[in-house]
Amino acid sequence: QVQLVESGGGLVQAGGSLRVSCTASGSTFRSGAMGWFRQAPGKERKFVAVISWSGSTTYYADSVKGRFTISRDNAKNTVYLQMNVLKPEDTAVYYCTARRTYLSGTFYYRSGHYDYWGQGTQVTVSS
Repeated sequence: QVQLVESGGGLVQAGGSLRVSCTASGSTFRSGAMGWFRQAPGKERKFVAVISWSGSTTYYADSVKGRFTISRDNAKNTVYLQMNVLKPEDTAVYYCTARRTYLSGTFYYRSGHYDYWGQGTQVTVSS
């Protein structure tokens, strides 16, 4: 089993920045991918970003492209999401997720593509 624990959420003003982190423990793996989804109140969970285990491939939702950056530190089993120029519509619970395998060139954008999930961290952007 793999456990994912998010941290770093909080309250920030519009235009500000925040970084959320996710650390994996347990039966971690040297392959696959890790990513972030978010879920606003009353809405479905949506893809935000994903990064391959090597870090060489990343994908972003159009709504965050150019503002958010996903990165990872495999020595720490940690993935980060740097969020800049935050907007009120970015307010959501952010969930870390991971999958064991990764096929190069494949865009894993559905929640069903992933094997493990964290409990989520709240990000609130005030206007």
